[in-house]
Amino acid sequence: MPAKESKAATKVTRKKPDDAEQVSSFMDQLEHPLKAEIEAVRQIIKNAVPQISERVKWNAPSYYTTADLLTFNPRMVGKVHLVFHHIAIVQVKSALLEGDYKDRRMMYFTDMADVEAKRPELERILREYVLLVG
Repeated sequence: MPAKESKAATKVTRKKPDDAEQVSSFMDQLEHPLKAEIEAVRQIIKNAVPQISERVKWNAPSYYTTADLLTFNPRMVGKVHLVFHHIAIVQVKSALLEGDYKDRRMMYFTDMADVEAKRPELERILREYVLLVG
């Protein structure tokens, strides 16, 4: 009769995916009519400021430095919807930041041409925003 293996020896350990893997998996599974535009905005955010990190939070790609900064709202299907949710965003002045909330602003993209047209201003907003948040 063969020796019994211990439970510890037969247990398979699975490493939890890191933040980047989780976002990649989220994007792979995302079904959205503007998925290419979401991916393009995601790349702009990731490349605009080196201090910005991404993860899945609130069931969407979300971006942070020392604090949470912004999150996609993938439930809106007619536009790409970004929510800037750190109170520092109210200090950033831009015609592209919508809403008169006391602690957040919204930004929207309608198609790839709109993403490209707004790219320079989004990058500027992100640089200013990160400086304010610290």
